[in-house]
Amino acid sequence: MPQSVEADRHCLVTGANRGLGLEFVRQLLARGDRVVAACRQPGRATALNTLAGEYPGRLHVLPLDVASARSRDELVRELPLVLDDARLGLLLNNAGVLHGGERFGQVAESDLETSLRTNAVGPFLLTQALAPLLADAESARPGAVVANLSSEIGSIARRQEFRTPSYAIGKAAQNMGSVLLAQALASRGIRVVALHPGWVRTDMGGAQATLPAEEAVAELLQVIGRLEAGATGLFLDRHGQPVPW
Repeated sequence: MPQSVEADRHCLVTGANRGLGLEFVRQLLARGDRVVAACRQPGRATALNTLAGEYPGRLHVLPLDVASARSRDELVRELPLVLDDARLGLLLNNAGVLHGGERFGQVAESDLETSLRTNAVGPFLLTQALAPLLADAESARPGAVVANLSSEIGSIARRQEFRTPSYAIGKAAQNMGSVLLAQALASRGIRVVALHPGWVRTDMGGAQATLPAEEAVAELLQVIGRLEAGATGLFLDRHGQPVPW
């Protein structure tokens, strides 16, 4: 049987100030979890700070630029104080960047580098650094889940056109990072999955996207909650169906 979602667990969401990240924070809080919401400029994260007032003691907003080694190190130092000896049951690597309007012959090296640092290198190194704070599986409790927000655009098998190359390359690299992390953390019962949310109406997805963030997040949380012990190194869509690598 699938493992049930553990109540009142501690979760960390990156890129939490808007879009999918903000919606993950809202829904995790609504179901009773404790949440650490990380974003680059907490002082300007109006919606997050409002939520912190609505959920006193259950939401902490911390600074994080996932592409910056110094910022990641600062989060790793500060997080144990916020967790108060607890362990993370869910790490949602949601922070990402997409450069629109790229055309072959004009793809910029700086955009490729930014995408790789933000979409692949940052989440991998953050997970590696936070590994000691992730909950191990125990006899009566499943281990933590690391959920990397990916995209079918990073699926090599599905590429049929030249589109958003820096994002596609970054997400493909992130997918490999998910598989490697799954192998590294398997002995502790920690599961790592890459998730494709669909085409979602956010600042990144655009107004023409077909799926509201509320629906995408609710379905992704159901997928995470249904993961069985040992279900790791998977690339899944919002219905829990495999996406080809």
